[in-house]
Amino acid sequence: MRGWLRVQSFTDPPQRLFDWKLWRIESQSGAAREVTVLEARAQGNGWVARLEGIDERDAASRLSGMLILVDRDSLPPTGEREYYRADLIGFEATNLEGAVLGAVDYFIDTAGGAAMVIKGTREHCVPTDPRYLRRVDLDAKRLIVDWPEDF
Repeated sequence: MRGWLRVQSFTDPPQRLFDWKLWRIESQSGAAREVTVLEARAQGNGWVARLEGIDERDAASRLSGMLILVDRDSLPPTGEREYYRADLIGFEATNLEGAVLGAVDYFIDTAGGAAMVIKGTREHCVPTDPRYLRRVDLDAKRLIVDWPEDF
């Protein structure tokens, strides 16, 4: 109503998305524009936001399916053993036995937490939990996982 948008946040915690007042929204075709967040709040099991210049339902519905991006320079630095997902895309994944499983293609959110989809000769869905994601070498763009090659 009145231009409020339902927003799906992938930040941790989800409300951190609203720390940034300037968003870049991008359509599937790549068309993008900057918008200012005026208000945001929890609603039901999700979040809603009101953006400057979006004052009615039809204008809000035209933004459906768009991605919300924030300027990389405005993100907080990562801590020890913390990584931004985008930084790991394309990394070569090797298991503890030295078998190359493939490259990190994308991430998914599951009930048990985030998992990375590694594509090689097979597709592996490996949880990002430290029990499975053992080592990340940012310089070499490689990571080591505790994951069997044939699983």
